[in-house]
Parts: sequence; C-alpha cells; structure tokens
Amino acid sequence: MEYLPTLHVHRPATAEEAVAVRANHASARYLAGGTDMVVNIRRGIEQPEHLIDLSDIEELGGIQASANGLRIGAGSTLKDLADDRDIRRVYAAVSEAAESVAGPTHQSYGTVGGNLCLDTRCLYYNQSEWWRDSNDFCLKLKGNVCHVAPGGSFCFAAFSGDLAPALMVCDAEAELLGPDGRRRTPLADLYRDDGMDHLTLKAGELLVAVHLPPPDGDGGSGYAKSRVRSAIDFPLAGVAVRLGLSSGKARTLAVALTAVAPRPHLVEGSEELKGRHVDDAWLDDLRDLVRAQASPMRTTTTKPWYRRRVAGALAAKVARRIAEG
Repeated sequence: MEYLPTLHVHRPATAEEAVAVRANHASARYLAGGTDMVVNIRRGIEQPEHLIDLSDIEELGGIQASANGLRIGAGSTLKDLADDRDIRRVYAAVSEAAESVAGPTHQSYGTVGGNLCLDTRCLYYNQSEWWRDSNDFCLKLKGNVCHVAPGGSFCFAAFSGDLAPALMVCDAEAELLGPDGRRRTPLADLYRDDGMDHLTLKAGELLVAVHLPPPDGDGGSGYAKSRVRSAIDFPLAGVAVRLGLSSGKARTLAVALTAVAPRPHLVEGSEELKGRHVDDAWLDDLRDLVRAQASPMRTTTTKPWYRRRVAGALAAKVARRIAEG
C-alpha cells in the first residue's frame, strides 16, 4: 500500500477534547506534524480509521520560561526548539538534537511530541507492504519471527528519536493528559525496552508538554549522532551528554543514548567518573562506559559492532567539546 486510505479526521480545539475523541475511538491515532506517521500509513504499517489532528490546540504550542525552568509544548516544532535563544544558550543538547533531525522541511513540520513518541524502527519493518509480505512479515507486525534474532520472541526494533536523550540528560519531565486526568513523570519513564510496545503511555494518554528544570551551575550539554547520510537519515547511534565542571573536574555527568536499543536510556555508572579531571584518560573511560552499554542489533544495514564503537566515540567527542568550552 503506497496510497492514503480513507480516514476520518477529527480536529479538537482543546487537549481535553482530543482525549475525549480518543476515548470514543480506541484505534484512533493522534497526529501532529505527520512526518513519520503519514509515511507509515502509506506503507500499511499503521492502519488507523480515525486521526485526531492536534494542530488547532493552543495549549500544545509555545515555549515558556519561568523561575521553575522551561515548559515546551508538545506541539512546538523542532525548528522552534532549534531557533529558541534560551534553549540554545542553556540547554544546548536539546537545540543541537532538534536541528540534527532530517532536513529543514521535516524540522518545520515535525513536533516535539511526535519525535518523543516516534515508533521504533527496523530494517525488516520500515518497508513497503509487498516487501514485508515477500519476507513473511516480522514479529512486530503480522509475522511470527524476528528476522534480527530468529531464535527468540523479542522485538529489537530501535527507538531512533533525537530529542529524547537530549531532554533526558537535562532531567526533563513529561506532562501527560488522559482519561484519568493529568500527571507528570520523568521523561525516561516514558519508555520501556520492548520494540513492539516501547511507550508506557496509558490508553488514550496525550503528551501535552515537556518541562525542564533550571540549569545547574557551570558546564553544559551537547548532542551528536552518526548516520549514513548527513540529511534525512535516522541516527545509527546518538549520544547526549550533560557535564558540570568545577576546576576542571567532572562535578555532574549524565549520558543518554538513542538508536541502539528499543528505548532511549540513561547510561549507568557515570558516578565513577565524577570528581576526576576531564582529561584524555577520563574521556577514554567514558568511551568504554558508553560502548559497554550500547546494545544495537542488526536493525540497520550498518553492523552492530560499528554502531557500538560510534556511540562511545560520540560521547567522548561531545564531552571534550563541553570541557573545552
């Protein structure tokens, strides 16, 4: 299927109305920029009968700064993030991640919520209907076998959004609205390690906004990724680093990865690097730490061992850039 089927489109005026529509149509999908979902619908990967267009909901837009930090509406575009002076100055990783996504057109339409709720990707999943049919489909959709790991029953499709790791190292929280009301949760808790069902959203929940706390002292943050082509392609590996410095030593450190597992995740064990001078030996240890926790599978045409090595190298590169100011 390479055409758009007949769809019923709903255009609610408020977030509450959107959630109410979703409650009445269990298979409906929320739609914002549509840069990824529309492609998946054309390919038959997603087959919703109802779409809930979020573009008219004022609450989902805007970036507001306050003494408590920053509130980013889930409907804000990636270009909004890349162009915002406060984000570029204080949360550089977020700005860099936003402006690294695909090309300018995608950034103008793609939204924060869409990038954070991006479906997981795999070489055997993100293909046309006829291609997938000729390979007996896959475990994630219509099939019984994971072609990445045929002997198992686990889906290894990788989450490949750029914003999630950048926001996670900045201690972001997600604001969600659902049938049971509003709640806030650490952004990292929005994901689980399951390529078939990687989001922990409750039924009908809508991502309304992301909240960032005020910055903490000296240092900074950054994001870098590797991809086959420098535009359009999703990352083979992406790394965000937040490094706080005191007299040349690592005072705080947070590292998060994307595109190397079914969920974006914070690297564990970074406490061991705190209190040490950020020198070549420190960067080597950071590289090894990240490499050990990157676990890509054969979900792209690029070998997993290469993506693992790249993840470590990117972490060291970003940390060095922050340390050198």
